[in-house]
Amino acid sequence: MNQNFSDFHSKTVETVLENLKTSLSGLSFEEAEERLKVYGKNIIEEGKKKSIFALFLEQFKNVMVLVLFAAAIISILLGEAADAAIILAVLIINAVFGVAQELKAEKAIEALKKLNMPYAKVYRDGHLMQIKTDEIVVGDIIEIEAGDIVPADLRLIESFNLKIDESALTGESVPVEKDANDVLDQSTPLAERTNMAFMGTIVTYGRAKGVVVSTGMKTEIGKIANFVNLQSAIDTKTPLHEKLEEMGKYLTVGILAIAFIVFVTGLLYRRDVFEMFLTAVSLAVAAIPEGLPAVVTIVLAIGVQRMAKRNAIIRRLSSIETLGRVEVICSDKTGTLTQNKMNVVKVYCNDNLSENLEHEDNATKTLLQIMALCNDVKLDLVDKQPQFIGDPTEIALVKFAYEKGFNKNAIEKVFKRVYEVPFDSVRKMMTTVHEIKNDQKLLVFSKGAVDVIINKCKFIMVNNEILPLDENTHQKILQANKEMSSNALRVLAFAYKEIDKNELEDKNTIEDNLIFIGLIGMIDPPRKEAYGAVEVCYQAGITPVMITGDHKDTALAIAKELKIIDTSKDELSQVLTGTEIEKLDDQQLKEKVKEVRVYARVSPEHKLRIVSSWKSHGKIVAMTGDGVNDAPALKAADIGIGMGITGTDVTKNVSDVILADDNFATIVAAVEEGRKIYDNIRKTIQFLLSSNIGEVVTLFFATLLNWVVLYPIHILWVNLVTDTFPALALGMEKAESDVMKRKPKKTSENIFAGGLGFSILYQGFLKGLITLLVFFIGNKLYGHQTAITMTFMTLSLIQLTHAYNVRSNINSLFKMGVFSNKYLNLAFIASFLLQVVVLIVPPLRELFKLSYLNFSQWTIVIVASLSIIPIVEVVKYFTRHFHKE
Repeated sequence: MNQNFSDFHSKTVETVLENLKTSLSGLSFEEAEERLKVYGKNIIEEGKKKSIFALFLEQFKNVMVLVLFAAAIISILLGEAADAAIILAVLIINAVFGVAQELKAEKAIEALKKLNMPYAKVYRDGHLMQIKTDEIVVGDIIEIEAGDIVPADLRLIESFNLKIDESALTGESVPVEKDANDVLDQSTPLAERTNMAFMGTIVTYGRAKGVVVSTGMKTEIGKIANFVNLQSAIDTKTPLHEKLEEMGKYLTVGILAIAFIVFVTGLLYRRDVFEMFLTAVSLAVAAIPEGLPAVVTIVLAIGVQRMAKRNAIIRRLSSIETLGRVEVICSDKTGTLTQNKMNVVKVYCNDNLSENLEHEDNATKTLLQIMALCNDVKLDLVDKQPQFIGDPTEIALVKFAYEKGFNKNAIEKVFKRVYEVPFDSVRKMMTTVHEIKNDQKLLVFSKGAVDVIINKCKFIMVNNEILPLDENTHQKILQANKEMSSNALRVLAFAYKEIDKNELEDKNTIEDNLIFIGLIGMIDPPRKEAYGAVEVCYQAGITPVMITGDHKDTALAIAKELKIIDTSKDELSQVLTGTEIEKLDDQQLKEKVKEVRVYARVSPEHKLRIVSSWKSHGKIVAMTGDGVNDAPALKAADIGIGMGITGTDVTKNVSDVILADDNFATIVAAVEEGRKIYDNIRKTIQFLLSSNIGEVVTLFFATLLNWVVLYPIHILWVNLVTDTFPALALGMEKAESDVMKRKPKKTSENIFAGGLGFSILYQGFLKGLITLLVFFIGNKLYGHQTAITMTFMTLSLIQLTHAYNVRSNINSLFKMGVFSNKYLNLAFIASFLLQVVVLIVPPLRELFKLSYLNFSQWTIVIVASLSIIPIVEVVKYFTRHFHKE
């Protein structure tokens, strides 16, 4: 066995299986594990990652850092070796922090990629199971169906109406029809290999089974990747980053202007040129929050991991910001708002609606046969217990038939499937054709939506008799359907007919003139957690909208139970069907969506119109989807949400978020997490900028007053010690209690909105003025050198204590719990200890030109540093009072 063959398309299936040393039952677990060790994982390798040393060097590609290097060289030339050593030490420590931050963010994103790894249906030891696509090996037998992305290069073994979109590989825009029975010439070009399916292409119709012939970089797409470095689907540059970069440009210009003023002012006071140059440079470097983008990336990446633990897999970091702003959630009903555990509870057959079904006559036997055979469920016996793999609705049918003695696997041996017309969300029905053993006749079995199936029927079977389907009988069927639907049951209709084998040649007519057999009603109860999630939505200013292919009555019953619709208003005005949507033009639908909360009997095309209508009102819309036809609506939505359990690979691939549990409550939890992360990023920005403004105010006014309050090394050290740890800790802050009681933020809203800009300015000025006051007192009472030491300690400690203020701009710190953020407590202790070490270790104290502080001096420093808390608390009190007004 090897994966160096390139002519599988020219060989028969038997030859390929023999060459690859495999069989139709698949590989054993042991053989698959051995092949994985030999040939590696089924992944497309990305370009080489930068080494740690390369990342370290990149930290110095910064104008400010280069200026500091120049300052260090000038210090050496002037004989100031100590100053040069300190500047270089600070630069190296900053670079180490930068590399650590990048590695942490990269690690988080790598973990996200693993979470986002798609699955494939593979036969191992004769059992069909789902495994991660990177574990697929050559020789595996794979099943694919509409909506799947082909996980490796396959030689098709069997195919049913299979069409594959190969545009990503060949550029051919029209899906290619495939046929497993073809054996082609060896020279057949790639685009014409109709018996092959290639990695990365999309199944648009039908289903198939194939044997893996190439994996990873040996696939056709992998060969292309050898020449082109394929980009990751996960983007690390978010709109928030872009806003911060834009803000950084203006900030840099402003701070450089201030640094220049400080430098010139110092010269006017006849201060040392070199000292003022170093002060100005240190001020500029300290004041520009160059670490902010890295901190934001880490906060986002950590948030992504936390969301994953809550079953929401975020595929793009930028989605987190958008999630926090969502105003409308358009959700599928089945499996998302409901449990997706269907059970057959009602049956209409032989003109009778009952809770059970006896199969003593032809009608009931035929109904059970259709339930067992007209589906794509796989039935496997594991330890003599039936295991069902497939769509939950179809599983309910197969399970019901199985319990009545109709074993799918046994019946298939008698009635072999020879043709099928797969289910389609537009057609709303599925048909399979089966040959009768030792007979020239074929049986056509159909199931689907009641209105669709009944329009295909001309006859009805009652007991053992086939009768014309007249208007009276038609109305009885519709009444039974209405009765079941009004009890929130999902209703499917079943029909059949018998044809001659030659009639199969005209495939356009096989679904015509069917014989109606019966209806079944299935219950899919609401998820328990959906009740609370809907309530939270309304509290958070989010409009929940239910979308389903089910009957209007079924949808309305579930929506009323979950309180999605307002029962105090006209209920029917809040429900719209797909047929009614088609009668509305875009302007009419735009007006209608504002009051509609339930859409029934809709197709994926309707979803796209619903999204567009909501967006035309300027709303941020989240839309769920699982089928391949949902992809356009998911792409059009601000947040596309794919189903991790029932969703196709295509929908997962275009989604921004994937729900690992297909649960509506998880969407709401993700919105809450998104709001919390955005809040925490704002807190990080507030902390860093107010700290930097505090440093600028301290030095700017000190220079204007001709005071020497700090040395350049102090500014650099304070910036190094007090920034990184508290900023990251604030990114780990728990959600505030009212986070889901606020209205969503608009996309047009500035990042400094809601009083953030004011808080940054007044708190920055406050810190600077308190620090200057400490210098003034210290200089009066204890002399200049001690005053500088007190100023140095105050500037660092006031920033650390202020980090606790920043935990909320409105809520009182004491109500939140002063020490409830353990990460911030650890950051405070670590930064404080580093600050104290500089003061108490003699060599470091001399290097930093500091003095010992006695008890009274420490008291002034601590009181001044803590004073910012009660001052900010007073401002918060008035802010809360203003918000109430």
